Amino acid sequence: MKDYLLKSKKSPAIHKILNEALDILESVGIPFSGKSERALENMAMAFLAVVGISSNWKEAMGQAENRHLTTRAIIKYINEHFEEQRSFGSYDDIREHLKLPILAELVLNSADNPSAAKNDPTRGYTVSSDFKDLIVHYKSEEWGIKLKLFVKNRPNLSEILLSPRDIPKIKIKLPSGHTLEFSQGGHNQLQREIIEEFLPRYGNGCEVLYVGDAANKYLLKNDDRLLELGFFDMRQGSLPDIVAYDASKNWLYLIEAFYSAGPMSDERIFELKQKLHGCTASLIFITAFISKAAFRKNVGLIGWESEVWTADNPDHLIHFNGDKFFGPYKNVNLET
Repeated sequence: MKDYLLKSKKSPAIHKILNEALDILESVGIPFSGKSERALENMAMAFLAVVGISSNWKEAMGQAENRHLTTRAIIKYINEHFEEQRSFGSYDDIREHLKLPILAELVLNSADNPSAAKNDPTRGYTVSSDFKDLIVHYKSEEWGIKLKLFVKNRPNLSEILLSPRDIPKIKIKLPSGHTLEFSQGGHNQLQREIIEEFLPRYGNGCEVLYVGDAANKYLLKNDDRLLELGFFDMRQGSLPDIVAYDASKNWLYLIEAFYSAGPMSDERIFELKQKLHGCTASLIFITAFISKAAFRKNVGLIGWESEVWTADNPDHLIHFNGDKFFGPYKNVNLET
């Protein structure tokens, strides 16, 4: 079993039960991406309090056993069983700790009184009967089949929050017979993701005109096409990592693969606009990140009037384009 809480200073017995709680939650589709160890620990403790477990999963209780804990009762349980000293005024924190299990409808809010206001002291938390019936089989011989049946017809919260879309992929028009062979490295892997995942989704059948590899600055370069479009002398100045052209819309994609440096900042966009003043195509500035977490760390570097794409969420773009794309979206993948 994975150790989710490497930095935790809890006693071995508590450390073990917290990790088991997280193992259960992740197994049923609770997303942990972007959560700190302390946030995971808090979620585990609140969940354990709701089901009344401090050591033995067979003793789990839920809706059928009429176990409905108020936030105050959850805080009391955490303090008594998990080496904490929480203030009873920290009830808002408990709601936050249970937010994802509630969204997944594993933990039920106000099971005794569904119409209670959020600050109603009688508001209680419990687990659904089917989830409780799964929990009591954790680490038993039946766990595998019970888990498989439980998740089979339930919406997976991790998948819902990622909101994958069925976007048709279009083959990239590379020069006939040309094979791209990237050298090893994280930056080059991200470039491969751009070519294999980003462009088929958003490139509209575009033609790749330039790709620079860490070991080969001119891994791919279509000089004739670039010259025809009025591209600047590639021997001068810093080049984007990937350049692609959509002939149907006359769009030129200028893509930076951000691994440790090199986003489409305001300065970089201004520099490229100056160099491409004679370009006959409309320019699109794009920064690609390997993950949403990497993007969050560097969001302050991104220039306006540009786009951001992350390889771990390939079906979505982030627009730094003012109100150009402002408006409502239809809810997707929220139907059960």
